[in-house]
This record gives sequence, C-alpha cells and structure tokens, in this order.
Amino acid sequence: MLSLASLLNVSTATIIAATPALCSQPVETLRDRFEARYIPSGAMIPTLQINDYLIIDKRAYCTNSPKRGDIIVFKPTEIIRKQGIENPMIKRIIGLPGDTVEITNAKVYINNKLLKENYINEAPKYQYGPIKVPDNSYFVLGDNRNNSYDSYYWGFVPAELIIGKAVRIYWPPSRQKNLE
Repeated sequence: MLSLASLLNVSTATIIAATPALCSQPVETLRDRFEARYIPSGAMIPTLQINDYLIIDKRAYCTNSPKRGDIIVFKPTEIIRKQGIENPMIKRIIGLPGDTVEITNAKVYINNKLLKENYINEAPKYQYGPIKVPDNSYFVLGDNRNNSYDSYYWGFVPAELIIGKAVRIYWPPSRQKNLE
C-alpha cells in the first residue's frame, strides 16, 4: 500500500518538518494537511478526468494567497447551496480580487489583457462581463468551459470557502502527476 508521502513524492519527515511554519495551528499528521478527493464530473476536462483521485493541500494558502491558474477545492457558495448542492467543487482560479474579468469572442480577458490558456477543452461559447472581482473573492472556471457549472453561472468564491489547492493526481497510476 502506498503512503501519502510516497504519492506526493516527498518524505514524511519533510512534510511534517515544513508544515508547522505554514500556519499557527499545529499539524499533527499528514491528514491534517492533505486530503484525497475524487473527480465525479467532466467540468475540468482535459486537466482532470472523471474518476481521477487527487491530493488536496489544505494548508497551501496559510502563508500564500491563491494565484491565477491554481486548481482549488471549495465549499459551495450560498447560491449553490440554495440549489441543493452541498458537495465541495473543484475549479481553476481565473480572476483574483480586484481583477476585471471579461469573456468575449471566445476568449477570456483579465484587466483587458488576453489570458493565455493552454489547459482548456474548448474556447468558451458565451459572453460575460466585464465585471470586477470583489475583495477576498475569486472568479473560477472549469477547464471544460462549455460544460462546467462555475462562476459564469453563480458568481464568485469567497476566500473563506476555499478548502485547499489540488496538488497531485494519484489515481489511476497511469495519470499520476503533479498539478502546476
């Protein structure tokens, strides 16, 4: 049986030694920092496939802010919960707090600059914005732009709803890789 440390390609001692500096709360075990997640939908194709299993770093944002391009897992927003969806979601951060996001002519623009996206399944077939991302919130989209229930539909993800950052696909073995 593979250990979490071996799946992450690091030693257990390295993880435990590095983690206390990340947050004020002590980390007692690898499970305090990392969590496994299953991908049940095609919203993140081609990056994540249905039935992929991921490692989520729940402490990735203790000292660093989320960055554009990060793949995050987050609790459903109030609007999503009102629709009866209770399970966490996974999407890619596109807009940061204060950014102006616009989707037009099958392209995404951040602050009037074209966002280069080599990870999407196909270009978006919709128009959106321009709209400014509120403070302490993020605009997220699935990589499968035209088949993803994301910020285009329901708005922004408040920072406090972020569970963690997806860092590695660990199953199936043929798809094992770090997520950058």
